Amino acid sequence: QVQLVESGGGVVQPGGSLRLSCATSGVASNHYAIGWFRQAPGKEREGVSCISPYDGEINYKDFVKGRFTMSKDRFKDTVYLQMNELETEDTATYYCAAELGYYCSDFIPEYFGAWGQGTHVTVSS
Repeated sequence: QVQLVESGGGVVQPGGSLRLSCATSGVASNHYAIGWFRQAPGKEREGVSCISPYDGEINYKDFVKGRFTMSKDRFKDTVYLQMNELETEDTATYYCAAELGYYCSDFIPEYFGAWGQGTHVTVSS
């Protein structure tokens, strides 16, 4: 059974940083895509970054390129999202999700079947 648990959210000022964690279980690290998604109030859930299975390629949406970095610690079965230069527009609930065999060429939320409960990030002065 796939389980995902996010942590690390909080309140930060614009320009600040946070690191989100996604602890996984039941996910064979080389066979699952792991994605970070977010959903702001009143908006649809959107992709942030995604690591593909097999080759471990990481893709980012344009609005976070150069600011966010996704990484994976396979020994801890944990995926991270380092978020720097945070902006008020980054305020959202952040989720990690997993899908077997999915390649992250275009990581659409509807393609992911397993989700964590989310962790909230507020960027405010």
